[in-house]
Amino acid sequence: MLLAAAPIGRAGDASERLRAALAGAGIIAAEDTRRLRRLASDLGVDVHGARIVSYYDQNERARAEELLGDLLAGRDVLVITDAGLPGVSDPGYRLVRAAVAEDVPVTVLPGPSAVTTALVVSGLPTDRFCFEGFPPRKPGERARRLAGLADEPRTMVFFEAPHRLAATLGAMAEAFGADRPAAVCRELTKTYEEVRRGPIADLAGWARDGVRGEITLVVGGAPEPEGLSDPADLAAAVAARESAGTPRKQAIGEVAKENGVPKRLVYDAVVAARK
Repeated sequence: MLLAAAPIGRAGDASERLRAALAGAGIIAAEDTRRLRRLASDLGVDVHGARIVSYYDQNERARAEELLGDLLAGRDVLVITDAGLPGVSDPGYRLVRAAVAEDVPVTVLPGPSAVTTALVVSGLPTDRFCFEGFPPRKPGERARRLAGLADEPRTMVFFEAPHRLAATLGAMAEAFGADRPAAVCRELTKTYEEVRRGPIADLAGWARDGVRGEITLVVGGAPEPEGLSDPADLAAAVAARESAGTPRKQAIGEVAKENGVPKRLVYDAVVAARK
């Protein structure tokens, strides 16, 4: 089985390997068969000799079983989505998992990815990042998901529908803070590509006027705590509270909470300072 990356915008980004793979494919499982045929036409590839089947979210479970049967019968299957890599917020994962369980060889034809393209153009740290897919559509579920990511230190990459972008950015401003840096990447690699960078709250205000096109959203990770960390400074902070009448145990708890450090660390600092 071959998982083939499709261009995320311009057909010219397709590799020669993709052209050759499409031309020689016996079975092509495509997220949208019409878009596949359009891509093949743009690439000058004749796919009329292949059996082309649709493979999208709503039929993924049933189609994966059918395609696994083809693989077990020794037939080659090429999986391709509308844009980017199959399995990344697109159909593919179920079939890969089933194929791996049956020891069917699986390989990838690498290529364009909206996730990494947006990440590197965002101007945000790229050394550590995580992909969070589409945020939940319902406001309550979205707020809970984002609250759970508020302390995530890695750069985060999301997909979002244009008509939900303003609401999602507003929810992110609530969860992450209005000043958290972010970038909205729109229509990547296409004619009207646009990248907007700035604090989340500013981007939310911009998005309220309406945004069109494919959206990839990159958000900076949570900043490192700026509290005290040196044992001597922690002990001094506890001593200052004690001198003001705060019981030691309470003072240790307050200093630990304010500086984002374990209570035991503060306690040990106080003990060491009194020796």
